[in-house]
Amino acid sequence: MTVLSLSVLVALALEGCSNGSTSSTDPASGPIIMSENASVPAPLSSAELAQRLLDEGDLGEGYTRTPQRPAAHDDVSVIGCPALEKLGADAATSAGLDFSRKAKASFAYVGGSDSELSEELYSDSAAKLSKGIWQISDAMLSCPRYEVASGSTVIDIGTQKTAAPDLGDEQWSQLLTYSVGGQRSVVKQTAVRIGNVLVVVSGSPGLVDAGLEKALAKAQAAF
Repeated sequence: MTVLSLSVLVALALEGCSNGSTSSTDPASGPIIMSENASVPAPLSSAELAQRLLDEGDLGEGYTRTPQRPAAHDDVSVIGCPALEKLGADAATSAGLDFSRKAKASFAYVGGSDSELSEELYSDSAAKLSKGIWQISDAMLSCPRYEVASGSTVIDIGTQKTAAPDLGDEQWSQLLTYSVGGQRSVVKQTAVRIGNVLVVVSGSPGLVDAGLEKALAKAQAAF
């Protein structure tokens, strides 16, 4: 079972974890506060976001796009993390992320079975994105290790905060270690908010580092 196939069970880590430890706002201090008088651009539509996703041409030779896997989260539960348990199973599968517009693409790289990359784009008001980032980040940072159960499968997850690149308005990065069935995989996930768009890139650490700036450049075509 590859890392990204596990994300069907724990999309909190590979899809929804729009958690933001930021240059302007630390998660422990709460979300940013937007002025009511500020000019607020309308969120981008899901169709507009889809046009700004990475494709094979952006990533270069060796990448192939993979079909989106259905989200199977009806029986998912979080064990050993009260803050995440409080958010409920929907949070553990990203269904609880209240972002109005979204698009996703996943890729495999010829480097091996664990050489996969996933990109998610979300759009909403900057304040709402920041609040969602803070809420889930705060929960995850409270639990460096926990389990996610789906049916008879139990996945041990370890989280470690890592330095995020100084890009965009808010940014956050982490390493997640998955252990299940005697297999262990490491995923890097970096989230960057640019105005009313949130970019989340997850997968093999080297591929995330190589693809992040390309993802951000294409996402900013909206502005």
